[in-house]
Amino acid sequence: MAKLIGGVGSSHVPAIGNALEQGLQSDPYWKPFFEGYKPVWKWMEDKKPDVAILVYNDHGLNFFLDAMPTFAIGAATEYQNADEGWGLKPLDPFKGNPEFSWYLIDSLVEDEFDITMCQEMLVDHGFTVPMSLMWPKQELRNQVKVIPVCVNVVQYPFPSARRCLKLGEAIGKAVASYEEDLNVVILGTGGLSHQLDGERAGHTNRAFDTEFLDKLKDEPEWLLKYSNYELAEIVGPQGVEMIMWLIMRGALGDNIRELSRNYHIPISNTAAGVILFENEAV
Repeated sequence: MAKLIGGVGSSHVPAIGNALEQGLQSDPYWKPFFEGYKPVWKWMEDKKPDVAILVYNDHGLNFFLDAMPTFAIGAATEYQNADEGWGLKPLDPFKGNPEFSWYLIDSLVEDEFDITMCQEMLVDHGFTVPMSLMWPKQELRNQVKVIPVCVNVVQYPFPSARRCLKLGEAIGKAVASYEEDLNVVILGTGGLSHQLDGERAGHTNRAFDTEFLDKLKDEPEWLLKYSNYELAEIVGPQGVEMIMWLIMRGALGDNIRELSRNYHIPISNTAAGVILFENEAV
């Protein structure tokens, strides 16, 4: 049976991709950020997951304001990286696992989630930056098959934090019932607090981000008391991406331990965070 061995919450700021491409990990501006990923690199190297379920948001490659599904899941053999305007060098294609993807989709629809199924799917920085942060070398990324789970946090109305947590729980249920012996990791990406435009451009909220990280392991329901409109006021419109971390958290269940975390502010006007959980139930 498949096992969900752990999960990571991570920011996916496009500037990170440029820093990786230019080898700026030791630059004074970037070093405090990249230092936070060393425990994640070690954990991934030790655990060697077979599949990564990556929760992210599309930035215009597949979906735009005229057609924006709430939840979309890739079911392709591979996923091509394309540039949505940042000029980043495209990464090699990512290998998919369509059989597992279709099983996941079927299970989620049975659990009354309306899923858009994508047999072709381009992936942008929201997907590629976390993949590069988890597995910095191409040969390591090649060893992991991926299932993209795209969430609308671009065009209102967004799914609620509660809906995202429940989606995560349904994903965890589906993984646990999949009969192939696979080690699976789930990545919840985006955030943390940031606002990219308007009068408050550059807005971040260290206190709220820190409390969110503190509560995520044992009290993920803490975030549910906030509507998305309230979150946009507190952490910025783009900071609402943190609801995607709840999908990761919901999938893991109750028996987990936190192995590491890091919070650094700012990275390209964004409060950047990473947190690593291990599932002790498997």
